[in-house]
Amino acid sequence: MDKLVVLKLGTGSFEVGFPVTLQIGDENARPIVEITAELPPDPGIPLCYHQWQSIYCHLKFPGRPIGIPKQLTQIPNLEDCEKAAVNLKLRFNTWLTAESFRPIREKCLEKLLPEDHIRVLLQTNDLRLQKLPWHLWDLLERYPKAEIALSAPSYEQVKRNLQPQSQVKVLAILGNSQGIDIQTDSQILAELPHANTTLLVEPSSKDLTDQLWDQDWQILFFAGHSATYGSGNEGKIYINQTETLTISQLKYALRKAVERGLHLAIFNSCDGLGLAREFADLQIPQIIVMRESVPDRVAQEFLKYFLEAFASGESLYSAVREARERLQGLETQFPCATWLPVIYQNPATMPLLWRELHCKQNQEQITTVPKIPAREGIKLRQVLSAAMFTSMVITLLLMGVRYFGLLQSWELMAFDHLLRLRPQEKPDSRILVITVTEEDVQAQSSNRRGSLSDEALDKLLAKLEAYQPRAIGLDIYRDYAVQPAYPRLAERMKKSDRFVAICQVSNPQNSKPGIKPPPEVSPDSLGFSDTVIDDDYVVRRHLLALTPPPSSPCTASYSLNVRLVLHYLYAEGINLQFTSDHKWQLGKLKFQPIEAHTGGYQGIDASGHQILLNYRSFPNLEAIAPRITLQQALADQLPAYAVKDRIILIGTTAESFRDYSLTPYASPEGKSQEMAGVFLQAQMISQLLSAALDGRPLLWTWNVWGEVIWIWSWAITGGLLAAYLRQPTYLGLAVGAALLSLYGICLIVLILYSCWIPFIPAAIALGSSAFISIAAIKPIKQYGSVSEIPTLTEFLPK
Repeated sequence: MDKLVVLKLGTGSFEVGFPVTLQIGDENARPIVEITAELPPDPGIPLCYHQWQSIYCHLKFPGRPIGIPKQLTQIPNLEDCEKAAVNLKLRFNTWLTAESFRPIREKCLEKLLPEDHIRVLLQTNDLRLQKLPWHLWDLLERYPKAEIALSAPSYEQVKRNLQPQSQVKVLAILGNSQGIDIQTDSQILAELPHANTTLLVEPSSKDLTDQLWDQDWQILFFAGHSATYGSGNEGKIYINQTETLTISQLKYALRKAVERGLHLAIFNSCDGLGLAREFADLQIPQIIVMRESVPDRVAQEFLKYFLEAFASGESLYSAVREARERLQGLETQFPCATWLPVIYQNPATMPLLWRELHCKQNQEQITTVPKIPAREGIKLRQVLSAAMFTSMVITLLLMGVRYFGLLQSWELMAFDHLLRLRPQEKPDSRILVITVTEEDVQAQSSNRRGSLSDEALDKLLAKLEAYQPRAIGLDIYRDYAVQPAYPRLAERMKKSDRFVAICQVSNPQNSKPGIKPPPEVSPDSLGFSDTVIDDDYVVRRHLLALTPPPSSPCTASYSLNVRLVLHYLYAEGINLQFTSDHKWQLGKLKFQPIEAHTGGYQGIDASGHQILLNYRSFPNLEAIAPRITLQQALADQLPAYAVKDRIILIGTTAESFRDYSLTPYASPEGKSQEMAGVFLQAQMISQLLSAALDGRPLLWTWNVWGEVIWIWSWAITGGLLAAYLRQPTYLGLAVGAALLSLYGICLIVLILYSCWIPFIPAAIALGSSAFISIAAIKPIKQYGSVSEIPTLTEFLPK
C-alpha cells in the first residue's frame, strides 16, 4: 500500500519548541488522519549538530567543497566524527520521544504497516530543522520502504507541458572542476538507457540560459562546486572558473523550463540545501541535493546507484533510499556518507517513474484522442464563455449588495438556523451559578437595595471564600452613592483577591450615563457588564474589552467575564499576552477580532475588542453550568466540591428585574430564546475557558477574498449546470441538489471547524447564475453554422 505522511513543523525554535501537525493518507487521496502535537524546547540539538558539522567539514578527504575555512587548531579524525554523529543521533532521537510528541509516534505506529511504501514529507522553513538527519529517526527505521523528503510549507502546482519523449532529455552542467573529478559523472550519465544527454562543460551564463530556453528538458543535472551563503541562506553554483550563479539569476529560464516539463533536478555538489530552498520557489516537482560537503567518491557512487535503480523501474523515493543506504560501504573512509543525499519535494505533484518520461504508448494514446467537431467545439466555447461571464457579473453584484448590508438580516437568520443544528454539548463544570430568584428577593430583609441585600451578600461571600473558589463574580450592580455599604461587606470586598464586581460604561451615543462601581473595589477587580446587541436585539457577539469615555463613571477596560477568566487561568500558568500585531493571546489561543465587515456582518460598529460568541449548545442555554439558588446557598446546601477551584457567578433571574437577553437559539414556541444575564456571562466565560484549555475553537470567518472565491465558485457551478443540463426539469433538480450540498457543507464546516461561511450569497449566486445562463444560452442554440455564431457581447443587454 502506498502511503503519504506529511509532518508539518510550524513556526518555533529550539529554545521554545515547535508545533507539529501530522497527516496520514493514501497516495493521491485526502488525508484520513490529522493530529497535532509539539516538539519541546531543546537548545542542545543545534549545538550537537554544529559540533558534528564542524568536525565533518574539517576532515581531510578529497571532495567538492570550495573554500572551507580551517578554523580548528587540531584537525579532527574519522573517530571524532563518528563519536559526534552518534551523540547527535542519540540526542535527536531522545528529542523525538518526548511526551508532547508521543501522539505523533503512536498514530504512525497505528496507521502504517512495515510493508507499506511510504513517502514522508517534512514541511518546514527552518533551515536548522532541514539539516538534521531525519532518516535516522528510529521510527522510520521500522519501515524499510519509507523515505523522507523535505518540503516548503508554501507551494503550488504549476501547469506544465508534459509531452512524452522517445528519450528522456537530460541537460548536464559540468561546472568548475578545480580540484575535483566530474568526468566520472558524465560517464555515468552517458550510460543511461533511453536518455539523450546534452553536456555543457564549464558553460558561460548566456550559453546555459539559452539551453534552458531553447529546449524541453526533463532532468537537470549539475556537477561541480556549489555553496550556501549569506543570512538568507542562498545557494550558488560555480559554472566555470570565473562565473558563479544563484538560482535567482536563472529564475526566468528555470521557470520556463519547469513550465515546459522539467521534472527533476539533481545537484551532485556540496551544501545544496540553499539551492533546493530557492528552487522550491519555482515549483519544480523534485530536487535531489547533498546536505553538506560531499567527497568525489561519494557523489559519484550515489549518482551511479540512484540512476541504476531509477532507470530500472524503481520509484524516485525508493531509488534514493537504495542509493543512500548503499553508501554505507564507504563510511569507513567517508563517515556519514548516508546522511548527505536528500529529496526536496513539491507536495502538489506526484513523483514520476522513469518509464513515464519516455513511454511511447503515451504518445499513441495522445494522438488517438477523438477530436470534437469544429462547429460543436465553437458552440461549447461560446456557452462556457457566457456562463463564466455571467458568474463573474453576478459575483461582483452580490458582493456589492452584500457590502452595503442588504443581505445582513438574511445571513444572520441563516447563521442562527445553522447554530441550532449543532450537536448538544456537556455543561461546563468549572462554573457555578448562584441565582437570586423572585423568592430569594422576597425572603431578604426589607432594607435591601436592588435584588440582593448587603447582609445576604456578605454571608454568601463568607461561605464561598471558605471553600476556596478561583474567582467570584457579582453580576449585580452595587452603586452606593446614597448610603455606604454594610461595613463587613465593604471590608470583605476591599480585601478579597478573588472577588470581581461590575459597573456599566457610559455611552454618549444613546445617552446612557453608566453605573458606578462599589467604591471599595479596586480597579483590578472591576469588569464592565456591557454587551453588544444586534439590530434585531439578539446577542451574537462577545465584547471582551473597550476604552471607556473620559466622563464614564465606570472605567473598567475588561468585561466581567474576561476578568474572571484571567483569574482562573492565572492559576493554570496562563496570562494574557499581546502579539506583535496587538491581538490577544491566551496560551495557544489567539483572538481574531471582528471588523466592520466580517462574515455576514457588514458596516457594523466593531469598536472595542469583539469576537463572535460561540454558545455552548443546549436545548435550554441556561443549562450551561450547575446552579443553586441564594436561599439554598445560605442554608448550607452548597457542597464544598462544587465551589473549590471554580468560577462562581452571582446574578439575578427574578422577573421583576428583567435582566434578560435574546439569543440565536429558539424556544419551543419558535421564538428567540431569552437568557438571564448571569447565564449569558457564564456562556462567555465557558467560551474563553474551553478555547484556552480544551481547544474548543472560537467562531471565525474567511477573509473577503476567500468569500469572493467561494461565492464565485457557486456562481460558476450554476452556469455550468445550465450549460450542460439545458432542460428546465433536469436543471431544476440539479440546482436543488446543489443547494442541498451547499447547505450541508455550510453546516458541516460550522460543526467541525466552527467556521461561518456564506450560505445566502452563495445560494443566490447558484440560482441566479443558472437562470441567467440558461437564458443567455438559448440564442446560441439557434445558430446552425460557425459563421452565424455571434460574439458573446451580442447576447448581453444593450
